[in-house]
Amino acid sequence: MAEKPKGKKEQPPAEKVTPKPAEKPAVAPAAEEKPEEAPAAKPKGKKKPKIRKKEKGAYTRYKVDATGLMRLRPYCERCGPGYFMADHGDRFACGHCGFTRYKRE
Repeated sequence: MAEKPKGKKEQPPAEKVTPKPAEKPAVAPAAEEKPEEAPAAKPKGKKKPKIRKKEKGAYTRYKVDATGLMRLRPYCERCGPGYFMADHGDRFACGHCGFTRYKRE
């Protein structure tokens, strides 16, 4: 065991004293008080306008010859006249009903 130094008496623990909060000084008019501002939001850029495809006219689906009009694409077999089928290289497809007819190679 460690020996205690001689000549010093043990003292009881001192009471803890909590300091009183200082009173707030009188505040001048509202000039000094500023309301807290929200953090600045990032400026939003302008939205790009959506690019819409232009509808192709009926003139792109026909060819005019000296003999008369000639259809360039077939009509849909299910939907009937007025519904042209889309040309996808290896097949024709109807956008209205989904019917697909494959081309022969």
